[in-house]
Amino acid sequence: MRNAFADEITKLGAVDPRVVLLSGDIGNKLFDKYKDGAPGRFFNCGVAEANMMSVASGMALCGLRPVIYTITPFTTTRCFEQIRVDACYHKAPVIIVGTGSGLSYAELGPTHHSLEDIAILRALPEMTVMAPGDCLELRAALRAALKHDGPVYIRIGKKGEPNIHAGAPDLTIGKSINLRQGSDVCLIGTGVMMSVVLEAAQLLGKRGISARVESFHTIKPLDTEALADIFDKIKVVASVEEHGRIGGLGGAIAEWLATVDAPRGKLITFATDDVFMHEVGSTQYARSKFGLTAENIVSRVSSSLDSRRAA
Repeated sequence: MRNAFADEITKLGAVDPRVVLLSGDIGNKLFDKYKDGAPGRFFNCGVAEANMMSVASGMALCGLRPVIYTITPFTTTRCFEQIRVDACYHKAPVIIVGTGSGLSYAELGPTHHSLEDIAILRALPEMTVMAPGDCLELRAALRAALKHDGPVYIRIGKKGEPNIHAGAPDLTIGKSINLRQGSDVCLIGTGVMMSVVLEAAQLLGKRGISARVESFHTIKPLDTEALADIFDKIKVVASVEEHGRIGGLGGAIAEWLATVDAPRGKLITFATDDVFMHEVGSTQYARSKFGLTAENIVSRVSSSLDSRRAA
């Protein structure tokens, strides 16, 4: 995803003189083409992310369209106060891109895990929160964010994420994208987990279970129209995310459920537990530890569907 981001921001910077790219001491070679096409509009702000956020907010309030790029925990938790006060309070159109979201940097330990970012930024007024599911959604999300009047947070993976779309998707902020029709269960995924969600849907199909799949590339604002349709028609609904169980996509859906009449569908969630992961291992190892695998999704969803049918 990071290569797709570099390519897309290069294209956008070449045609829009308002675009300014700020980096937190990473990606210098990655942005060589951007710097050639947008001279004077790249700033390496060093290991000073809080200051970078304030600088970007000031640029935004002066009419520029700054895009911040660095590793996810360092562009969110490290400078949360500046995001809240400098960007959100002033509704400054800053685009915050967090690379290596979730467990992408599992081998570097908890300092580089980002399993709270959706929760903390979703709580801020004026903030839009996005998690594109592949490179194609990322490109579309970045273009949509540049047209949005206010701060936007986009969490992305690192590299090697498979595409879930055959071509450029029709992406609108706050509107989910249907990837597969189904009638028995619905898998609602976000971000880098989308390929796992689609794998789980295929495995469910082999069991004779019809699985609908939705890409919730936007967590805030939530697509409540799609949710109303899903919970009205589907018996078991599962949210899947590479984020903590508290305050992420599953939490957002649960909050919405609390405001509506009893729906037909039952919600189950797949996310990381409320713990720090003290072991060091690959992303796949970390996902397995937290049950974020296609096989575990299939097992729990199938069991929940059997219970609903028997009731």
